[in-house]
Amino acid sequence: MSLTSTSVVDALYSTLVEARFKRSGNDVTEQTRDRRGRRDLLADAAIETLARAGMRGLTHRAVDQAAGLAEGSCSYYFRTRQALLQAAVERLEEVDAAEVAQLTEAQGDLHAVADLAARLVEHWTTAGRDRMLARYELALEATRRPELHAVFIRSGARSRMMAEALLAAAGAPDPARQAPAFVACLDGLIFDHIAGAGTLKLTREELRDVLLALLRPGGAA
Repeated sequence: MSLTSTSVVDALYSTLVEARFKRSGNDVTEQTRDRRGRRDLLADAAIETLARAGMRGLTHRAVDQAAGLAEGSCSYYFRTRQALLQAAVERLEEVDAAEVAQLTEAQGDLHAVADLAARLVEHWTTAGRDRMLARYELALEATRRPELHAVFIRSGARSRMMAEALLAAAGAPDPARQAPAFVACLDGLIFDHIAGAGTLKLTREELRDVLLALLRPGGAA
């Protein structure tokens, strides 16, 4: 099925679901909030399932069980596997962006950005490890699913735009050129720690210095 036809099916289904909630103004608002909360809960459960059981273990029933919801709940909100996978990718982006925004409220110079990035890498390889595992599962699946690959492209573009804005505010010499390499470096560091050989053992301070050298002109420390 093409991306366009899949989007149409999902849009039609969402319209039918919303129609069930149109009883009164206040009731619609409450139902919409509840629906959004259920979607987030199910997307989080899908991420948890991917991290624990991999792509083969990701089924609508498994997500229902992980979310602690009645059987059929996941199918109600995400009718197709593509819709469920897309929801997981978008939820990963949403949570990651919220964590980055929280840590970047007090913007500083490039040294502060490097320190922030080092803290994020440390967090995403410890407390956020399951999300990273789920991301790798989804990334590999996206190589075989053009529709999912398109979602990854959009998500990655937004991440690089966020990095470019952060670097520009910190006074980086060439934010547009440096942001993609900076994001790729972070991705590589996280992958090496979680799924790679894991031979690069850096303290947060050492990691900060490596990233700072990447950001400064000429790689100066």
